Amino acid sequence: MLHVLYDVFTVDLVKTLLHSAEIFFILYLLGYSAFLFVSVLVGGNQLFEDIKKKQLRNKIDHEYYVPISIIVPAYNEEVTIVDTIRSLLYLDYKTYEIVVVNDGSEDHTGTIVSEVFGLKRVYRPIRRQVECQEQVSVFEGTIMGIPITLINKVNGGKADAINMGINVSKYPYFVCMDADSILQKDSLQKIAVPVLENQNVVAVGSMIRIANNSVFEKGELVQMRLPKRLIAAFQVLEYERSFLASRILLDKCNSNLIVSGAFGLFHKQAVIDVGGYQVGSMGEDMELIVKLHSYYRSHKRPYLIKYAYDAICWTQVPERFRDLLKQRKRWHIGLFQSMTRHTGMITKPSYVYFLLYELLSPVIELFGILVTILAYLFGLLDLQYMIVLFLVYALFGSMLTVIAFLTRNFLSDMKISFGDGIKAILLCIPENIVLRFVLAWTRIFALLFYRGKKTNWGQIKRYQMDFDEGVKDEKEKPFP
Repeated sequence: MLHVLYDVFTVDLVKTLLHSAEIFFILYLLGYSAFLFVSVLVGGNQLFEDIKKKQLRNKIDHEYYVPISIIVPAYNEEVTIVDTIRSLLYLDYKTYEIVVVNDGSEDHTGTIVSEVFGLKRVYRPIRRQVECQEQVSVFEGTIMGIPITLINKVNGGKADAINMGINVSKYPYFVCMDADSILQKDSLQKIAVPVLENQNVVAVGSMIRIANNSVFEKGELVQMRLPKRLIAAFQVLEYERSFLASRILLDKCNSNLIVSGAFGLFHKQAVIDVGGYQVGSMGEDMELIVKLHSYYRSHKRPYLIKYAYDAICWTQVPERFRDLLKQRKRWHIGLFQSMTRHTGMITKPSYVYFLLYELLSPVIELFGILVTILAYLFGLLDLQYMIVLFLVYALFGSMLTVIAFLTRNFLSDMKISFGDGIKAILLCIPENIVLRFVLAWTRIFALLFYRGKKTNWGQIKRYQMDFDEGVKDEKEKPFP
């Protein structure tokens, strides 16, 4: 008799737990859908309001500016580094310098930069305001009136390389960008606007867009194309949804926790005050922003971390599936490191969002699927009802992705072709279902097999940027 009662009690307990878990999972999906809906609505409305006023942010009069140092950390970037530096020489900005930090590359990155741009070796002391590995050699030169400095240093990882760039830079604000990226010609103007508007701004994020297969001329996009490879095309949809929507919404309450390492502006002294970039972090860009939030909140000092959605950086994304998986593993470990180092931020809504819908989302989503299967086996739900619910959720997410993509494309000066537009719309559902599911597993395994600090660079296969024929001919000529 006791055995029967125990079995009945156990079954009832399991059913109760499954029912509670299923309710939590449904509420979780509804919460995420609601956030996406509000963020896309707010982001799209912001852009339309700016177009209605015939301005995308306030344009800078050239009499008003802040001098900026552009730091380009590089490791084994011989394929893209020259194109990146060339594009920087054509930026429409009054005063800036370029600082290339070659972090012990095993290829010819440093040699190519010094030879192509005619840089001369100099012997100068470097003041260590933030810790970094030792320099090996320093080269300097001036091209088209723009000072260029090349630092060859002992390998220490991306964060360490940026710290070296901070030590070398001479201006009060610095931009950090990837060595495989191209800044749009007016990007420095746009990203500097928040700094000119408010003296409390310590960091500014930008809009990252995907350059694969698009064509550029002297830092300007001349032909926008959807990437030919499926993996890269999926990421176009993902990036447009993230950068157009959620970051604009979080910006309105000073809650952005990420300024992309591909292109971001920082107040140098503020970064020095928090100790620079965290060496050993797999997500040094997010780690720095969380440190800035934590530092200014704990010291009760006014600060703003802004998002300039009209400051555009074009970057390469992985085109091979294994490269994408490596990149996302690294990103998720970096997110885990930042969230666990700064648990004091738990009272900030954005921290809770990143905890639930970024760090723990793959675990919750896959656990929710398992719970759904078990609940069906125990007769706790109607399978047809759950299938319809999942399909509605997937279609809703895909619809928001389409809206974000089309809104951004409609408001851009350069638009993709009709055929590419149709292709992007058709890819929204598999991106939202298939790719999301695969990356969820990838992020879980990243944490399961995480083995502590790493300082190595995340390497993916690089491709030369596409330039029009005139620029291709120009590239064959020696630089002045």
